[in-house]
Amino acid sequence: MSVAINDLIMNALPLPVLTIGPEHGIIHANTAAEAFFEVSLRMMQRQRLTDLLPFGSPVLALVEDVRQRGASVSEHRIDVGSPRLGSERIVDVFATPLGDDSDNVVVMLQERTIADKMNRQLTHRGAARSITALGALLAHEIKNPLSGIRGAAQLLEQSADENDRLLTRLICDETDRIVKLVERMELFGEERPVERGPVNIHNVLDHVKRLAQSGFARHIRFVENYDPSLPPVLGNRDQLIQVILNLVKNAAEAVGIDATDGEITLSTAFRTGVRLQVPGSQERVSLPIELSVSDNGPGIPPELMSDLFDPFVTTKVQGSGLGLALVAKIVGDHGGIIECDPAPRRTTFRILLPMHRTVSGSDADM
Repeated sequence: MSVAINDLIMNALPLPVLTIGPEHGIIHANTAAEAFFEVSLRMMQRQRLTDLLPFGSPVLALVEDVRQRGASVSEHRIDVGSPRLGSERIVDVFATPLGDDSDNVVVMLQERTIADKMNRQLTHRGAARSITALGALLAHEIKNPLSGIRGAAQLLEQSADENDRLLTRLICDETDRIVKLVERMELFGEERPVERGPVNIHNVLDHVKRLAQSGFARHIRFVENYDPSLPPVLGNRDQLIQVILNLVKNAAEAVGIDATDGEITLSTAFRTGVRLQVPGSQERVSLPIELSVSDNGPGIPPELMSDLFDPFVTTKVQGSGLGLALVAKIVGDHGGIIECDPAPRRTTFRILLPMHRTVSGSDADM
């Protein structure tokens, strides 16, 4: 097989593949490796593997192990992050000798980010479904008695003195607060199909930004990194506004009202190659449209990350812990994925959604 054909095959692979020679010199790399390390092949061939990876990376020892054994070796969940690549880049590494009499080693990397997103997204959907029945129960068993309590308090208020009126007013206010909480829980019990169509996600983001700048985020600077060529999202505009507004509000609260350098970044991009299998079927949906909300607040405590989208999990003293759970449910109803990339002074919530397609004059989702 000719060298040109070999190069075509290598560059067609979606995973980064490098050929490592003696003293960790880089002999060859495919297109995916160039994109992963953000370095051209020509530049990589002037470098060593040690120049691309953090000091003392386990990948280096793995390559030497392959040479000594003369056999394939793999290792999972290795962090190859660096200041240039990002604080955390978790990969599975597969290494194999290139021929029996060669010191050259072929190294393939498989980034864990997408696989972990898929697994966590299924968990998010399960969490949302687990409280669907709870939402319906709360609506039926709590709202009706609360109406009676509020009505009784209003009757007592008519014949109460000034001090007692303070107490009856407190009963009414607290009853109203509980009703609002229950109404938010009712949203989880909503199982009707979502009416979806083409939505310009930039219009949604601009609408949310105007709402935020006129109220809770008036003290925060907004940065927009948009892909102007992005096609429409297949979604429900009102629900997507609810999702983005919730994320922007959380970002503003994370930054804090006293911050002098508060910043929220809204970004969009087109990503190819991300597909999610629809639960209960063999259908696989492409999720090429990415939108993200980032803030430069203090970040999210590591102990909350695994349960971040579960109901009643919150970092706020007065928070209900339902906002992100509802966001995860809406994104899941749209067939999408939501994920949080935590980092000090740069927390990012990233959403992947299907695009809208028109087939023979009729709407269809991909």
